[in-house]
Amino acid sequence: MSEASPRAVVVVTGPTAAGKSFVAIELAERFGGEIVNADSMQVYRLLDVGTAKPSNAERARVPHHLFDVVDPDVQYDAGRYACEAAEAVERIHARGRPAFVVGGSGLYIKALLEGLSVGVGRDAELRRTLEEEDQRARAQGDPERLHRRLQEIDPSAARALHPNDRVRLVRALELHAATGIAPSVIQRRSGQQRPWRVVQLALDPGRDALKLRIDQRCADMIAGGLLQEVRRLRDLGYGPELPSMRAIGYRHMQPVIDGVETLVGVLEEMKRDTRRFARRQRTWLRGVAGVEWMTPEPIEALLLRTKRFLEGELA
Repeated sequence: MSEASPRAVVVVTGPTAAGKSFVAIELAERFGGEIVNADSMQVYRLLDVGTAKPSNAERARVPHHLFDVVDPDVQYDAGRYACEAAEAVERIHARGRPAFVVGGSGLYIKALLEGLSVGVGRDAELRRTLEEEDQRARAQGDPERLHRRLQEIDPSAARALHPNDRVRLVRALELHAATGIAPSVIQRRSGQQRPWRVVQLALDPGRDALKLRIDQRCADMIAGGLLQEVRRLRDLGYGPELPSMRAIGYRHMQPVIDGVETLVGVLEEMKRDTRRFARRQRTWLRGVAGVEWMTPEPIEALLLRTKRFLEGELA
């Protein structure tokens, strides 16, 4: 890493199938960096084909971190990711190397770079209790019970939330129960920037090209053994009700395994759902300040942009 650019983080993001892994490996290899995963599905062990996880050969080219972290039935969220990814970045920087954060999970990247209130772990049992309490209160004609409770704890947070916004009310109360700190204080603290220099590069091959890439990727996944991968996961006891097994590709194989659909029948649905997912990723990224949109090919422009950033020429 250049002395002019200490603690550098290059984010390579963009919609699914845009070519992020290929570009990131090329950049990290060229500039002596290491890769930190920012794909919410690639943290799961055994989910390889359907997550387009880098191959063993690709991972051998440069060090990769936060891949294959948990089993498919373990809950993993942006809060845990933010902590573990930050630790990985700090270790990379301690070795004098730049970190390349790679993936399309916008919430994970935001949690890493800025911090989020989701950085405090979720308590599923407490959340369920609060949701049930809210349901009972509404049935009894008291729809503002949770809002009043939050107002007693944190008037600032309560003013920012509508009494009918149950999801955020529950989360705010959960944060307070876990930390004893007012949710608005947690939010202010978590909004502090990491002590890194960051550039965010979003890959965009163009709408028509991306559609072709997505369609080809879906076909390649099925040809590459996605059905067999999901069947093995089912045989190991990982049922279709798990969040990891409801992801694109994995959920599409379930009816095929159950004998109520064919691969030909689900392929078009899988392509359609992937294209919709890519549109949501684009929408998210358009709302992120400072993101630089670049084409994945030819790679020379990305190499030059990264070089200038690492050398401190551009912020």
